[in-house]
Amino acid sequence: MSLEDSPSRKAFRWHIPVFLAPAVIIYTLVMILPLIGTLQLSLFRTVDGVSHFAGLDNFRTLFGDPRWASSFWNALRNNCWFFLIHMVVQNPIGVVLAALLSHPKLRFAAFYRTAIFIPTVLSFVIVGFVWKLILSPLWGVAPSMLDLIGLKSWFTPLLGKEAYALTTLGLVSVWQFVGIPMMLIYAALLSIPDEVIEAAEMDGITGIAQFWKIKLPLILPSIGIISILTFVGNFNAFDLIYSAQGALAGPNYATDILGTFLYRTFFGFQLQLGDPNMGATIASMMFFIILAGVCVYLFAIQTRLRRYQF
Repeated sequence: MSLEDSPSRKAFRWHIPVFLAPAVIIYTLVMILPLIGTLQLSLFRTVDGVSHFAGLDNFRTLFGDPRWASSFWNALRNNCWFFLIHMVVQNPIGVVLAALLSHPKLRFAAFYRTAIFIPTVLSFVIVGFVWKLILSPLWGVAPSMLDLIGLKSWFTPLLGKEAYALTTLGLVSVWQFVGIPMMLIYAALLSIPDEVIEAAEMDGITGIAQFWKIKLPLILPSIGIISILTFVGNFNAFDLIYSAQGALAGPNYATDILGTFLYRTFFGFQLQLGDPNMGATIASMMFFIILAGVCVYLFAIQTRLRRYQF
């Protein structure tokens, strides 16, 4: 009898579906069925309390009606900028912090890791409210601190100006979540075999050169995963904008992203009546955008990063 036909191996293969069944059932109930329901809801339209099948009419309205289209493209542009801030600022800082914290001679590394990671576990409501208080021109801490060093004239209400509000909230989000890429890259750096580092040192590659030539190519798959997680997380963002700027994402919709646009459309806000069908249409577009980004990463980027794995 071959090893592949042994009873123990057959029993192991039989137990795999049993072990996976609870996770598959929970994932289906929590993720798959709501997704199908959202896609289905986007294909209907309610008129006088009666739901009618509308096909792609809701999508035509979203892109063809000037009022809907302008709001959608504004939210999408803001979402792309919000994501770009995290990619350009958060992830490189996370890589640098991980490289510094992984240095064997650094003292109090555990304390630094904890201090940087603590904002990640804070509530969005707390973060948004606290930073709104800090940056407030009336009772905020920032004007007083600038006044102490004679730079109060430099202060500007960052959250009250259309040109700065979204960038400011993006940097606040970077401050809160920079600990996640830092910890993931830190774990990737620690997983590099000591033999590789020792071989590099024997060849005279040390310090910054060792990081650029040896460590960075080896952690590129981890950086790729962090990038796609950043993409998915930012195109699902909602909490920080809502807690800091409200559902209208002021000033003048300058901080409006797809999440807040979806919220106002689906549930309604102030004088705007809720429209679940159009809300589901926006949610479906968010799903398609995220799906397209993930597919590009999986089929165009990840396959090129495999050669760096060990």
